[in-house]
Amino acid sequence: MSSRLAKSPDSAVRVGDVERSRAADQIGAALTQGYLDMAEYETRLARAFEAQTVGALAELVADLPVTRIERRGARRRAQRGAGARRGVRIHLGVYLAVSAVMIAIWLLTAVFAGAGYFWPVWPILGWGIGVIAHAVPVGASARRTRRRN
Repeated sequence: MSSRLAKSPDSAVRVGDVERSRAADQIGAALTQGYLDMAEYETRLARAFEAQTVGALAELVADLPVTRIERRGARRRAQRGAGARRGVRIHLGVYLAVSAVMIAIWLLTAVFAGAGYFWPVWPILGWGIGVIAHAVPVGASARRTRRRN
């Protein structure tokens, strides 16, 4: 956004809510990454939402290392996505291991005690619903990210 603003030949071109929101997002990212203090952030944010032209918005982000801020934000999103996928794999692995242990216990009791009722079905089913509920949103988020890129 700021590269478009900075390269715009006509700084008097009017901006809309989308451009103001992008500038506000960049200013917020600059705050969270330590490039701005809270007072400067509040001042720039207020000016961003009052801005009417490309030049006014470009002035607000001109002294910020925008490419570094954007790159760090993308890296964080990628790390969060990888962490979420790793969490699903761990959840699935523990689920399968515990399910195997329950089935082994059932087999031992069925062979030696004559218990025929397959009781592990209930915890396996219940926990399986939890694994699916965990995996579906993570997979949907990964697909949205791939489509965006």
